[in-house]
Amino acid sequence: MFLSVFDMFKVGIGPSSSHTMGPMVAAARFLDLMRASPFHFAGLRASLHGSLAFTGVGHATDRATILGLAGFTPQDYDAERAEAVLAELRESHRIEVPGLPPLAFNPDKDMIFDYDTRLSGHANGMMLMATDAQGDISLRETYYSIGGGFVMTEAELAAGKDSDEGAPVPFPFKSAAEMLEMAKSSGKSIAQMKRANEESRGGAENLARGTKRLWQVMNDCIDRGLSTEGILPGGLKVKRRAKGIYDALLAERGQNQSAPHTINDWMSVYAMAVNEENAAGGQVVTAPTNGAAGVMPATLRYYLDHVPGASETHIEDFLLTAAAIGGLVKFNASISGAEAGCQAEVGSAAAMSAAGLCAVLGGTPEQIENAAEIALEHHLGMTCDPVKGLVQVPCIERNGLGAIKAVSAASLALRGDGTHLVPLDSCIETMRQTGEDMSEKYKETSLGGLAVNVPNC
Repeated sequence: MFLSVFDMFKVGIGPSSSHTMGPMVAAARFLDLMRASPFHFAGLRASLHGSLAFTGVGHATDRATILGLAGFTPQDYDAERAEAVLAELRESHRIEVPGLPPLAFNPDKDMIFDYDTRLSGHANGMMLMATDAQGDISLRETYYSIGGGFVMTEAELAAGKDSDEGAPVPFPFKSAAEMLEMAKSSGKSIAQMKRANEESRGGAENLARGTKRLWQVMNDCIDRGLSTEGILPGGLKVKRRAKGIYDALLAERGQNQSAPHTINDWMSVYAMAVNEENAAGGQVVTAPTNGAAGVMPATLRYYLDHVPGASETHIEDFLLTAAAIGGLVKFNASISGAEAGCQAEVGSAAAMSAAGLCAVLGGTPEQIENAAEIALEHHLGMTCDPVKGLVQVPCIERNGLGAIKAVSAASLALRGDGTHLVPLDSCIETMRQTGEDMSEKYKETSLGGLAVNVPNC
């Protein structure tokens, strides 16, 4: 099993990797399918199902789908050009993209929210359709946005999880147990094994350049969030708080009066800065999802800015270790809130971050596995119940608490020798089972929990 660090961490846009980035990616794939088809097309149609329908407006799923059909992709998204294209579409009811004829599309009629039809493959389902001159459907494809910006067609999903068709990698671990056994027999760290896998596919230069960009985008996102004030979009009138907290923390520095627990505020404010940017539709890195995008940058920024002896030379090891753990979670369970609740998003992010921090603080593979298990275990059962379908409440603060748990988990693991009762594999499987048992009301549909108990109008 191989899942690249650049699959686990993608540069994209907010507010949601599964509800914004995924549909945009699916739409781009559908355009390629149309270009390869022998049919002549005259129009487009799209329908959203399950969680994509119920919380689609709050997550800007309709907007993302339309922009994807207009040729936009998350990695090169241009906000100013997007606004111009949407304004033109509202007037012309026509989409024009390279390689295809002008296509009729009326956002009010051809963008359908189907609340009644749940597609069988995943909670985040959508159908994209191309029509002929008479308006009859001549090409249709079903896509599932399975979390973290990953998209699969119905056929791809039915083919199973283990569909990696690339060349074999040196350390193809599919479980934490296999990972630890390979580390023991090879004498390598988790980061070293993951690096060998990455370099066997993309080369050392590509890895170094790519991981540097990932951290640059993460860190820039923190800095933007720490310097920006205002009200977040969407109608809840949630006020950005990161800048105010950050300014207060800076003012308290050097006064010798702050309590030791103030370090929690630093971790929280870094995470909140990222998720406020995400809620505003800014550029973020899925880590492993947009809804959990603040946990890892906050943990890494905490390490660099607050831990004596920290070095930027360790950033790659942090990301590689985190990606190794995230790959195990995704392969054996889920990173999708719509599939398994927020335990799959913030829980996974905390486990990945705890592992990364433990690694750069000198932890053994056994201690790293323990750190990931502790962090994930104490997110088990966490629901995904966003108020009004927006990635704001409780998501923004939840990332701050996820970062705190990640640091605590790494610290606890480093106090031991790596031996512990609950294996990470068992914890991941428990998370999967819990997600299956969880009511749909608590899996990103905004039909239960805080979403119905908090006034949101």
